[in-house]
Amino acid sequence: MLEMSHEEFESMVADGLDSLSDDMMEKLDNVIFLVEDRPQDGGDLLAVYEGFSLAERGVYGYGEEPDRIILFRENLLAICETVEELAAEIRISLIHEIAHFYGISEERIHELGWG
Repeated sequence: MLEMSHEEFESMVADGLDSLSDDMMEKLDNVIFLVEDRPQDGGDLLAVYEGFSLAERGVYGYGEEPDRIILFRENLLAICETVEELAAEIRISLIHEIAHFYGISEERIHELGWG
């Protein structure tokens, strides 16, 4: 298991976001990205998308809370042995959760090789 400060991990998440294509990031204007140590239930999720996918909604209304993509630092660190492996897992997790934002199913994500 890797050890890394919260700040270093957040920097790696920012780098992961910077590595994604403009097309993928294009419609994420009301999505926030967060880092938490672990899921509230203590489970082994690496990341989660909280919100309504584009396929399930029209336009954001006034005062709506932003959707959230949360990466779980301790769970990601626990499965990685190197910084390079962590960078790859962060990127995969980001792509996976952004795909959920776009309404792409779990099955289709795996067919596309994204998760």
